[in-house]
Amino acid sequence: MRVDKFLWCVRYHKTRSIATEACKQGKVRVNDAIVKPSREVYPTDKLTVRKNQINYQIEVLDLPKSRVGAKLVNLYINDITPKEEFEKLELLKYSQDYYRKKGTGRPTKKDRRELDDWFDPEDNEEDQKD
Repeated sequence: MRVDKFLWCVRYHKTRSIATEACKQGKVRVNDAIVKPSREVYPTDKLTVRKNQINYQIEVLDLPKSRVGAKLVNLYINDITPKEEFEKLELLKYSQDYYRKKGTGRPTKKDRRELDDWFDPEDNEEDQKD
């Protein structure tokens, strides 16, 4: 079975065209080799799929005849993604939300001054003396 079709069948991508595009962009690897969408997948192959800044690692157990229901996905793949990948995503979320909540707009003048003080504290002290 083609790798793009397999990823669509086991519900890693919503449409087959999205799965094909992911392969073309180099986000899919089979046995640590970047593959084209037409690459055949066999049982015991190990796939690495980069999606939402996480490198999912899955092992192919069997090939489905067509797209399967969400409850039956575990019959065809074994998810061996390390927990560190999910922890990295959590850290990334915290680092982005640290200073300002998403959607609150541009920095104010006060925020801008504080940023300037943070990056060049000695330059700003000289400006204040003059």
